[in-house]
Formats: sequence, structure tokens, C-alpha cells
Amino acid sequence: MIKMIMLLLVLFLVACALGAGFTKNLLVSIIIFMSYSLVMSVIWIFLSAPDLAITEAAVGAGVTSVLFFATLRRINAIDARDRKEDRHEPDTK
Repeated sequence: MIKMIMLLLVLFLVACALGAGFTKNLLVSIIIFMSYSLVMSVIWIFLSAPDLAITEAAVGAGVTSVLFFATLRRINAIDARDRKEDRHEPDTK
């Protein structure tokens, strides 16, 4: 049973890695990256490495994602897209 769960987690991990790399929307890519980090921390727990799981959850899903969101906000990638949706303008990208 545990091997089946590990296999599903690893497949989800590969899907997250591919999804984060191939998506064109930066915000969606960051959210997929957060999912990747959370799944990786669960895998570390299954591998009996709770110290690595806590580090992965804190740094991978926490700090790094906050820095990515701040960067998108700083370069106006989030605000510009939201303004276009409010005015119902199509994306020019």
C-alpha cells in the first residue's frame, strides 16, 4: 500500500515538474512549484527524513514562493494582467 502511495506521489511530482516548466502563466507556474515542494516534503516524511521535510516545506513552499510572488508584483506581472481582466481586454502576449 505504501509503495503505491509513493508511486502516485512520484508521478505527481513529475507532473508538477513538467507543468511548472511548460506553463506560460507565471502565477500558475509558481502555484505548481508550491505543490511540487509540498509533495516533496511528504515524500521526505515517507523516507524517514523529517528534518528535510520541514526544510523543504519552509524553504521550497514557503520562502521561495513568497519571493516569487514579490518578484511578480515588483515587475508588475500580476497587476498588469489583473487590470486587463477588469477592463475585459484580451492579452496581447
